[in-house]
Amino acid sequence: MCTGVRFSDDAGNMFFGRNLDWSEGYGERVVITPRGYKYKSAFLGEMSNSPALIGMGIVVQNTPLYFDCANEHGLAVAGLNFPGYAKYSEGPVDGKTNVSAYEFPLWVALNFKTVDEIEKVLPEVVIVARPINEQYPVSELHWIIGDAKRSIVVEYTERGMEIFKNDVDVLTNQPGYGWHKENLRNYLNLFPQMPKEIRWEKAKMTAFGSGSLMRGLPGDYYSPSRFVRVAYLNTHYPVKSTEEENVSRLFHTLTGVAMIDGAAEMLDGKCEKTIYTGGYSSKTKTYYYNTYEDPAIKSVALKDHNLDSTEIIVV
Repeated sequence: MCTGVRFSDDAGNMFFGRNLDWSEGYGERVVITPRGYKYKSAFLGEMSNSPALIGMGIVVQNTPLYFDCANEHGLAVAGLNFPGYAKYSEGPVDGKTNVSAYEFPLWVALNFKTVDEIEKVLPEVVIVARPINEQYPVSELHWIIGDAKRSIVVEYTERGMEIFKNDVDVLTNQPGYGWHKENLRNYLNLFPQMPKEIRWEKAKMTAFGSGSLMRGLPGDYYSPSRFVRVAYLNTHYPVKSTEEENVSRLFHTLTGVAMIDGAAEMLDGKCEKTIYTGGYSSKTKTYYYNTYEDPAIKSVALKDHNLDSTEIIVV
């Protein structure tokens, strides 16, 4: 299970991040794809002269497999678990832009600068159920894609390519985004304000303290509950100015839906936990992250590395 979020500061700079929740990690590291790297796509041939990318992932067969990443233009993408709903094409389709599921985040970030650009071409894209090799089977995912102005959700299901305008700028897991957005209507009673004194006949009553109009906000780790909670937190967080304030906002918001070991078992008996929280600042082109074992926030800035290299950089 996972949670993603996007917002902008008061100058229009995007901050984009996610929790990756599972029982154990994958050996993930911060991975930089420099401008000089040449990527050979499964169906689209060689891609070069691309922007530099940074994000969290693993490298397999000299291919960055990003869980989430962003490019230096400020376009970011994250894949979140979507089992039982994602249904990719069994093979490439003639006349379409065919992209393997494992390379979708990389393809997005290498080729586009804005959500507007990617949204225009997505109707002609086919996501193909082709793994990179036998060791890494195809993951059933959906994706949040964001820039400084807005975000969208991309789902490839039995109905084919579906694109949703994501006006709450968050995403969790199954069911689909449309269901989650409709479910928010069950929580129209939630407000951050302090209620005024009320009277019941002769009795005067006041709230015990702040948060009384939040009653009913779900606190469990179930995907629909996390969607409601992170949408509430992201929507009501005050807009901030500085890099420090916005990084703090990103991590506090995602901590509000982070999973703690021992609280939620999966079918195999193992418990999910938030393996890492990571996020990108388009303001400073910096990737921030922490892990379950080490909550101290670390940072990797693109400017500190040779972005014209031809070799993938693993930090």
